[in-house]
Amino acid sequence: METPPVSIDTPRKRPSRRWRQMLREERFLVVSLGTCVIFMLAPESLLPAAPSILWLAIVFAWLFLVILGSAVSVVRHAEHLAHHLGEPRGTLVLTLAVTSIEIMSIAAVMLHGANNPTLARDTLFSVAMIVLNGMVGVALLLGGLRHREQSYNLQGANAYLGLIIPLGVLGMVLPTFDQDAVDATLRVSHQWFLAVSALLLYAVFLVLQTRGLRGYFISGKTASHDDLPERTAGHGPRVAACFLVAYLIPVVFLVDKLAVPVDYVVETLGAPALLGGLAMAVLMAMPEGMGAIRAANRNELQRAVNVLLGSVLSTIGLTIPAVLIISWVTDHPVTLGIGGSDLVLFLLTLVLSIMTFTSPRTHLLQGAVHLLVFAYFVFLIFAP
Repeated sequence: METPPVSIDTPRKRPSRRWRQMLREERFLVVSLGTCVIFMLAPESLLPAAPSILWLAIVFAWLFLVILGSAVSVVRHAEHLAHHLGEPRGTLVLTLAVTSIEIMSIAAVMLHGANNPTLARDTLFSVAMIVLNGMVGVALLLGGLRHREQSYNLQGANAYLGLIIPLGVLGMVLPTFDQDAVDATLRVSHQWFLAVSALLLYAVFLVLQTRGLRGYFISGKTASHDDLPERTAGHGPRVAACFLVAYLIPVVFLVDKLAVPVDYVVETLGAPALLGGLAMAVLMAMPEGMGAIRAANRNELQRAVNVLLGSVLSTIGLTIPAVLIISWVTDHPVTLGIGGSDLVLFLLTLVLSIMTFTSPRTHLLQGAVHLLVFAYFVFLIFAP
């Protein structure tokens, strides 16, 4: 049988087609960089000293959506790298990428305008509630509806909770009851001890996660290349890493601009202080949580557990020390201790998480209970 002739131009067309497809897929990068240029050229016009409420809402929505879209793209490319690197190294890349966004966002709002000592605490608390209740609830509910029951490595979840619970209590509960604390603000010596111990514990955890106890964070099911997000399936790991950095740059620049309307709403308009933390928490938790929900929907619950619990652990183990260091360097005091109904909800969330992740299989009822607690958290913010 005669072999059909092969076109000489075919090899030359394929790279150009791939580049054109890549540019179409990454067209949001133009929006992100264009927004940066606009705010760089005319910051006073876009963010005046006394803006109207309507204009403030427009600017906030504009910045929020662009930052959220850029963060989603960061997570998308980090997720692509995660599949190439394998578990648990891939999830570690994803977690560190989101944690860097989280730290930069909190620092930008902390250092802008009048000092808001409770912003970091409200943001950390909101992240814990959104991830451990909202995201976990949606992931378990949708996964249960589609697959009835889902399995994961119980030892890995227990390893995460074994650090989340003590660090969360020491960092966000103990300051409320410390006799040496004034308005839940720890003394400098206590802050140093908390920051150093949290970093050391997290470093030990990373070593065990990537080497000694790597099997705790791996399930029997491994995602194939066909399971990669459709928009990044054609990218190599180096290209994905470059785009990850490219999308991270607008986030770093624009989050400082977002601090202006957030501060204005909380400080000038008298909105609840927790509302500012909730807005920052949604911005930080949503991209990573969406990836975890997609993983649970593909019956990759192990990956969803690694992402969600790893996100909360990095928030407590890395963001709290980073916030304390920023506080020392810039002389901006921070308040970490939570109280009242927030304290009850936080402790309830920890207990509920223990109950959920003490069984090697999950179902939709567990997701519904987590969503109920999250709905109550939102209700208390806006309730009169």
